[in-house]
Amino acid sequence: MIAREIEEELFRLRDEGYRDLLAKIIPNVAPERMIGVRTPALRAYAKALGKRPEIDEFLQALPHAYFDEDQLHAFILSEMKDFDRCLREVDRFLPYIDNWATSDQLSPKVFTKHRQELLPAIRRWIGSGDTYPVRFGVGMLMQHFLDEDFDPAFLQTVADLRSEEYYVNMMRAWFFATALAKRYEAAVPYLERGDLEPWTHNKTIQKGVESYRITAERKEYLKSLRKRSK
Repeated sequence: MIAREIEEELFRLRDEGYRDLLAKIIPNVAPERMIGVRTPALRAYAKALGKRPEIDEFLQALPHAYFDEDQLHAFILSEMKDFDRCLREVDRFLPYIDNWATSDQLSPKVFTKHRQELLPAIRRWIGSGDTYPVRFGVGMLMQHFLDEDFDPAFLQTVADLRSEEYYVNMMRAWFFATALAKRYEAAVPYLERGDLEPWTHNKTIQKGVESYRITAERKEYLKSLRKRSK
């Protein structure tokens, strides 16, 4: 069984010091679910596994027991070349993602060539109300639709999104900070009008000020837009 083979290989690749680090930066995943395989090793292993016909057995064995299996799963999907198959597998996998790292590592290369076909799925993920599908959807909007396929309506979509979830609002702030770097004139009015709730508003400004892609003059202006805590 390939699933057993994969588990054995992951334990062979484990780095206990790295596992301890992961446990600190991903606190909502139980430490006993972490093997501790470093990302470059997982990426390389995913490329090799993705070529094997029996990999579907692993992809369908959800939920996985280990965080590292989830990461591996994300990297395998990221290398898939068939858009329709990849989208189906992403939809199958998303409900089982329980942390920001796996959500953010899931970044299928094939989506770049099928942006318009991807948009309905992005809207569906953002509208799902589930933390990590929402985060993933906003991340895909940020990755694929702030450059040549940009539409100002995408900014409004993320501004209108409301959530009590930290990992959703952190992604919203990341999205708007990236928009400030790439589409400043379209994005800055959202801060000038105060369209975002205070935490996301101020986190957006923090990330914008930290960005090397935003000029010093614009950073000073962004600082002047900070909302005071009540």
